[in-house]
Amino acid sequence: MKRIALASSVTLLLTLAATTVFAQGKAAQAPATKAAPTTGAPAAPVKFVKTLKGTADIRFIQVSSKKVGADIVTVLKIKNLSPLAVSLLKVDEYWYDKSTPPKVVTGDSQPWRKPFLPGEIIEVTMRSPFKPNLFMSQYQFSHAGGKVDVKRVTKFE
Repeated sequence: MKRIALASSVTLLLTLAATTVFAQGKAAQAPATKAAPTTGAPAAPVKFVKTLKGTADIRFIQVSSKKVGADIVTVLKIKNLSPLAVSLLKVDEYWYDKSTPPKVVTGDSQPWRKPFLPGEIIEVTMRSPFKPNLFMSQYQFSHAGGKVDVKRVTKFE
């Protein structure tokens, strides 16, 4: 009795498997047209970069800070002077009011997720909501491997 049940269930499973295999036919192909072949350059192999653990040496230039619509848009150019790449660089901008002591009114934070290579110059744009009585701004830099030694310059050497 068990042999008949086993044989019938195996036969049923093979029948169902065969029908699903044969039901998968080739997809219809579009008619051939005379188009130029689109071959791109082969992808370059991925290179891993050794990142800095410790204090990063960064220089920055504040290119502009102006009101655009309802925001204050600040553009910074940042150069990495460290001997290794800086990973996960983050720039925080804090805007203060004219009160005594100054209070943080608004700000923005922008991460740079790619490795920041030695000698590379990047441009970071920050958008902070405009508030009345804005007086001054301050920047704070951080990265995944430690502290950041920052210096504001007028031009890169």
